[in-house]
Amino acid sequence: MTLAADTREAVRRHPFLHDALRARVVNYTAVARFLDVEGETDAVVAALRRFADDLPEYERPGDAPPVSMESGLGDGDPADAVLAVGDLALVPDEGSLTAITAGGAADAAALRQVLGRLETAEVSVEAAAAGGGSLVVVVGRRDGPDAVRAVEDALAA
Repeated sequence: MTLAADTREAVRRHPFLHDALRARVVNYTAVARFLDVEGETDAVVAALRRFADDLPEYERPGDAPPVSMESGLGDGDPADAVLAVGDLALVPDEGSLTAITAGGAADAAALRQVLGRLETAEVSVEAAAAGGGSLVVVVGRRDGPDAVRAVEDALAA
C-alpha cells in the first residue's frame, strides 16, 4: 500500500480521528505522531490533509429528537421487551435498569454519538441499539437522569 492508503486506513481504525478530520479540528502533526504509519511525519501530515480535503464536512445534527426515560427494566419475556439482544430481553417492571429512548430520525450514527457522550460523562451502558428511526441505551437506575442529559446533549450537538 501507499503511504496515503496506509494513513487513511490508520485513521479509519480510530473513528474519533475520522470525525475530527471531517470537523477540521485536528493538529495534523499530533495525529501523524499518534497513528502507527511508517513514514516521515511531514509526509503523513500531507496525506492527512489530502484525506481531510476529500472527506465530507462534519454536519451537526438538526433538531434533537424527543428523549424519554423508563425505569424498572430487567430480564424477562422477549415479547414484552423494550430491548432484546441475544439471550437478553429487557422488559418493564422486572429490575433496576433504566432505558433512555430517542425517537425522530435517530440512527446508528446518532447512537455512536450518544455512546461517546455517555462515555465522557462516565455513565456505564448496559445495552444499546438503534433501528427504525429510534435508539435506546440502558443504564443503571441511578445513572438515568445523567444519561438523559447526556443523550439530549449528544443529539443536540
